[in-house]
Amino acid sequence: MSTGKEGLDTSPDPAPFPQKFQLNEELDLEGSGISYLPGYPRVHLNDSQQLTAFLDREFWAADLEKISPRLWVMTTQSSANISSLHYQRVKGREIVLTEDPRLHLVWIYNRVFIKPLPKYLLSYRFWTTFLLSEPSPLGIERDKLCKAALGYLRTFYYLIEHESDFDIACRAESRLVPLGVTWEQFCNFSDRFKDRIQDSDVSGRYQFGELRLTRLNFYVKIFLSKFVYERVHAQYGDYFNRFYAPLLFIFGILSLMLNAMQVEMNVEALTKDKWMLFWRICRWFSVITLAVLLFLSFGLVSLLLGMVSDEWIFAIRVLRSKKKEKRKQCTV
Repeated sequence: MSTGKEGLDTSPDPAPFPQKFQLNEELDLEGSGISYLPGYPRVHLNDSQQLTAFLDREFWAADLEKISPRLWVMTTQSSANISSLHYQRVKGREIVLTEDPRLHLVWIYNRVFIKPLPKYLLSYRFWTTFLLSEPSPLGIERDKLCKAALGYLRTFYYLIEHESDFDIACRAESRLVPLGVTWEQFCNFSDRFKDRIQDSDVSGRYQFGELRLTRLNFYVKIFLSKFVYERVHAQYGDYFNRFYAPLLFIFGILSLMLNAMQVEMNVEALTKDKWMLFWRICRWFSVITLAVLLFLSFGLVSLLLGMVSDEWIFAIRVLRSKKKEKRKQCTV
């Protein structure tokens, strides 16, 4: 399946699913008078600017798309690297709903974030009118949004492979599929996703599967010059707690080594023959240990100051932007 401008699918049915297996028919009903996006009454179909901006927020993960050529460093190089919902539970992960495309299939420790299927993506008419047709009301943004939507849609082929997965997806606390859809209907709807939607048809982010948030938070400092990809610790104490165990381990090892060296040096002091090489090693090791401890202490303090200053900078920017808006309103 091709969605590019130079190679649209010429088959009779370019959509990712046949019309007879669509799960939402609101846009097909004659005389229904529906003028909004199914499931989103605030988004009007006749307002192309609003619709384009909304779909961009819904599917385009700008940061991940920007670093998609480097995502192989952070995860398995396969778009099929997605555990089904029942296996997410086997791994001890809680399914957390998110509407942010940046967090779809991102996991950390015992949580995995998944974006629920919106009603309008289940409509054949929506695909053919807005995402696959050219010209489209979405204008030049159509191609990238179509690729992102195709990649997102394909992830549900892997998330819901068994009826037990479907049962999990239909639970009230983790509803990923709209009400009224049956297991058989979903199978018919998603049957062609794996073979029909290829990696060349999707955006760069969806050429990979699950992403580990701890790795994203580390590598965005290098690839995007950002302090963090997504904050998971609301309090400073929670953030610094994760450093305690490794730091205590390092301090314990260094303490044992220094104590052993001190015992050996005390014994050496009682003998006539001095082991000068060992004395020099002990001296330099003690100096290096002090330097490491000072460096770690300085690093933790700098990290705290950086977090506080980052919050202050953000608050000041917001304050300035509000003042500019008020000035504009006053001049109008």
